[in-house]
Amino acid sequence: MSFHVFVTGATGFVGTAVVQELLQAGHHVTGLARSDAAAQQLTTAGASSPPRRRRRRRDHPHHDFAAYEATCEADAKIIRALGDALLGTSKLLIVTSATPTIVSGSHRQDETATTQDSHNPRKVAEAAVDAVAATGVRVVVVRLPPSVHGDGDRAFVPLLIGIAREKGVSAYIGNGANRWPAVHRLDAAVLFRLVLEKATTSGAAHAVADQGVTLRELAAVIGKRLNVPVVSKDPLEATDHFGWFNYFAGLDNPIASAWTQETYGWKPTQKSLLEDLD
Repeated sequence: MSFHVFVTGATGFVGTAVVQELLQAGHHVTGLARSDAAAQQLTTAGASSPPRRRRRRRDHPHHDFAAYEATCEADAKIIRALGDALLGTSKLLIVTSATPTIVSGSHRQDETATTQDSHNPRKVAEAAVDAVAATGVRVVVVRLPPSVHGDGDRAFVPLLIGIAREKGVSAYIGNGANRWPAVHRLDAAVLFRLVLEKATTSGAAHAVADQGVTLRELAAVIGKRLNVPVVSKDPLEATDHFGWFNYFAGLDNPIASAWTQETYGWKPTQKSLLEDLD
């Protein structure tokens, strides 16, 4: 069965892969384009970017929002608006979130984890997802890890590489045992498609292939790649070394995805993060 899918963020790093995956599976995609160039990109890929008046005709909207704190409240409003539009229908809403929204420590790290005690600004968007689900709309939040890697990656790992190149050393904090989950963007795209095709109830799915790559391992691969020393920084040194990125450099976010893989038949097949960097 093919669907008509409305995708926001359709020309971004992950969105481009999602659109291509959906099209290859026989679905019809309408992507939100904010420029003529983006609209042309969608048309070239085989998707469409119609005027605003036609956007509510899609079978399933997929909303992909940015990670910046200033946009999270706006994202929550968009999610609620999309939920209102789907009220009383059987259509599915898929929302993208992030695994760091889950609090580390005693909280569960699987798909049953809640985000209400999180200090991450994204929790307002996940609260909006919960509110939409409470109205009876079928909504699934797909949580992406800190590293979604692959050709064209310009996010966290490239930032670490840039810092190492600038400082002349590849660093980690303390013993470097803190962990980042990761996924290749093509594997993530497959999961979005499977959720679209198979989700029967509201809930969460974790797009996680590598449950936890230590920052020490990551720093070692970056150091080898750049031919720079690999060093440990204490917390005070780390603040100066990493700057605003220090929070993420110290993030410990091991995340499970066994339920997601079993429920949706999702089996990551692309390179791991370390393989992709080596």
